[in-house]
Amino acid sequence: MANHPTGRILVIDDTEYNRHLIERQLSLSGYTVVTAIHGRQGLEYLQRQPFDTILLDLMMPEMDGFAVLEQIKRDPQLRHIPVVVISALDEIEDIVRCIEAGAEDYLTKPINTTLLHARIHACLERKWLRDQEQSRLKALQYELELGRRMQADFLPARLPHIPNWEIRATFVTVREVAGDFYDVFVLPDRRIACFLGDVCDKGVGAALFMALTRSLLRAFIEQLATVSADPLRAVAMTNDYIARHHHTKRTFSTIFCAVIDPSGGVMHYINAGHPSPFILRADGSVEMLSLGGPAIGWIANACFTVDTVSIGCGDTLFLYTDGITEARTSVGELFGEERLLTALQQAANNTALRLETVRQTVLEYSGRQQPEDDLTMLAIYRSENC
Repeated sequence: MANHPTGRILVIDDTEYNRHLIERQLSLSGYTVVTAIHGRQGLEYLQRQPFDTILLDLMMPEMDGFAVLEQIKRDPQLRHIPVVVISALDEIEDIVRCIEAGAEDYLTKPINTTLLHARIHACLERKWLRDQEQSRLKALQYELELGRRMQADFLPARLPHIPNWEIRATFVTVREVAGDFYDVFVLPDRRIACFLGDVCDKGVGAALFMALTRSLLRAFIEQLATVSADPLRAVAMTNDYIARHHHTKRTFSTIFCAVIDPSGGVMHYINAGHPSPFILRADGSVEMLSLGGPAIGWIANACFTVDTVSIGCGDTLFLYTDGITEARTSVGELFGEERLLTALQQAANNTALRLETVRQTVLEYSGRQQPEDDLTMLAIYRSENC
């Protein structure tokens, strides 16, 4: 422990001679020692002061060491403090009971000074390492929380309000940061631009790639719209940039990108390797939108086909990521497109309710409170009274 901070030791023992003997031996080695005359006083000290190790006598009146140990290990703020049990008893049953209850080690009376220092040294070493690990973990959690907040800034704070149109989204992440993304915004000519994507990985790497892809796509769409060019060219421009500058990462993203004329309902779109979106028609029929090119970032100079479809009055465009259809039961059975369609069709003709119905259905199907993959849905509904 030469390079580590000197520890604070709490000695809980009802025998005055034992307390003074241990205090003197440990104080001479530079430790800060606090003594308690019984279990209740020891617990009171633990609530008021920080300690690095506890030396606990087993046989005490009122509250024996077993009861004190149980309370220490039940308290989330105290359970990490190493406890060395001291007792005149050397029966194996008592030792096993203490270890099972969470004691770090044990000593028998009369206490051997060499063994005492060895036990304290080992406990403080383990606690120091744990404290360092907890400090690193808190720092990592702080960084992930910052990442989560920054990533939230990449998603729309609010969705556009357009007469005769309703736009809703659901975004459920598995971890602090996600690889899914979406955006909806109005172009200078009043058309609606929207896209939804899914990076092929999870965690921090996927989140960073998501930020890059989403930012490039949005910037290129706005740039092209400003000069009256086709905003959907942004898909190819994003693909080429990533394929040229980040091809060694072998990371890619599936994307569905569309531009909608809200006055007539005509939509031009590119489906770059993404799960086929649905148009839920007002008459109850369903139309699946075809693929129009490979995933983004995989192949440089890839060709992307622009397709056209009309969204009629009462129709809903439904976009989703594969966290929906690839949700699994405990035995590995996929949720699939058919169950997704059934959930959508059984829900009332209410965009927000439909998304919530799908989310609940997926979680119930998988038997989990949280999904295994990010779940993102975007629904764009055109009013029946358009």
